[in-house]
Amino acid sequence: MQEGISGKIAHFFINSKLTILLMVALMIIGVYSSFLIPREEEPQINVPMADVMVGYPGASPTEVESRVAKPLEKIISNIKGVEHVHTMAMNGQAMLIVQFYVGQDVERSYVKLYDELAKHEDMFPKGVYKPMVKTRSIDDVPMLGLTLWSETQDDFQLRQIAEEVTSEIEKVKDVAITKEIGGSNRELKVILDKDKMAENGVDALGIMQMIQANNGSSQSGSFVQNDQEYLVTTGQFLSNSEDIENLVVGVNKNMPVYLKQVATVQDGPSTARSYVSFGYGKANEKFKTAKSEYPAVTISIGKVKGADAMKISAKIIDKVEHLKKSLIPTDVHVEVTRNYGETASHKVGELLLHLGIAIIAVTILVILAMGWRGGLVVFFSVPLTFALTLFAYYLLGYTLNRITLFALVFVVGIVVDDSIIIAENMHRHFKMKRLPFKQAAIYAINEVGNPTILATFTVIAAILPMAFVSGMMGPYMSPMPIGASIAMLLSLFVALTVTPYLGYHLLHEKDEQEHKEEQGLETSWIYKIYKKV
Repeated sequence: MQEGISGKIAHFFINSKLTILLMVALMIIGVYSSFLIPREEEPQINVPMADVMVGYPGASPTEVESRVAKPLEKIISNIKGVEHVHTMAMNGQAMLIVQFYVGQDVERSYVKLYDELAKHEDMFPKGVYKPMVKTRSIDDVPMLGLTLWSETQDDFQLRQIAEEVTSEIEKVKDVAITKEIGGSNRELKVILDKDKMAENGVDALGIMQMIQANNGSSQSGSFVQNDQEYLVTTGQFLSNSEDIENLVVGVNKNMPVYLKQVATVQDGPSTARSYVSFGYGKANEKFKTAKSEYPAVTISIGKVKGADAMKISAKIIDKVEHLKKSLIPTDVHVEVTRNYGETASHKVGELLLHLGIAIIAVTILVILAMGWRGGLVVFFSVPLTFALTLFAYYLLGYTLNRITLFALVFVVGIVVDDSIIIAENMHRHFKMKRLPFKQAAIYAINEVGNPTILATFTVIAAILPMAFVSGMMGPYMSPMPIGASIAMLLSLFVALTVTPYLGYHLLHEKDEQEHKEEQGLETSWIYKIYKKV
């Protein structure tokens, strides 16, 4: 018997004592990879976007459009890779939203934008500010929302606590953008009295300049003494209302004029820019009081690109629990109002459960046709294929999300084919007993090896073109054809290496059965039913 390529591969692995060690090692690598891969709800899509803002004080929207927005739009539209430029002209400023094509390299796109703006800095008329660029990313969307609320404290006090909590949360690794929503900031208001200003010979512009001049600190130089250098700092920042009240803002009749003589200084909350209220519905047993809503402040937290939302969320929530003992007062409650990490983990866990159910269902079907030994061959082969696929996902930088896992659920039926074809043909030859067991195993694999390889590549050729779909749908759906193709290639590898070893040892008929009459599958009940149908 002349061995083909599949027969040679199978012959090596059937004889090798390392096959079982290889199985264990690959399974451990795959399971470990599943813990390393970040979990997300949706796949990461590269759509480089940026906001370009240009100030032109005093100009009308028409002037801003003709002198700033349109020339800038032409320059940006000529940058290679730019798909859309949306322009808005307003009183005293222009804003351009620049969108690059899907899949463009993020860093290179932004460098091109900065370079083009730097080259044309001198094109604007006098009085136009330098363009300011603010980049956008999918990771700017908050993954965690923590809402602080209280029955006793107002939104101003809650805001102060939230700002302190935010500074602690920012120390957690992989936390990116944080923002407080709701509540009032602390603000020092200076309310001028025009009559008193007139009496003391001071004006509003002069008072504003004096406050700005006194509210500053700078390094003014250094001096050396005893072989040590001392830095000299001049000025200091104004820290409270007394500091401002005691500022000298002018001179009248050879006497200093203090700010408190011409103005009232208020230290307290500013006018809120956003409002957050917290409360439970009437049906909720947890919260039954006369009042339905309480003032609140929400802290929204974003993550860095590629980080695991589930792990970061868990770290932040754990940190907040510790802060409740020190920083957060007992009468301030903290509720998790958004947890992208938890929902992502729940959905990934649900898909993994479906994957497990699919593998067990396929195994039961094989047991009905080939017996429990044949079922065991498939039961060991298929999880090994998926373990290797998860390792491939990790190497390719994919995340565990609904698309990558759907790819695995989608190919369960196809992936199991390779192992079933090899195992079933070995089972048939072992039943026939026309050759010694090892020769029968190699002959069986040779018989169906090449068609199995061809069938695998045919299916890959059918689904792989989906990876080249353009637009937003391309990168969103590409993990499915790529993941499925990888799974199929790995299933072929397992079918030609591990399945022959498992089949030879699990499907091997016992010696005491050799005296029985030689028979093939032609006498089995399943074949008889098939023949009648």
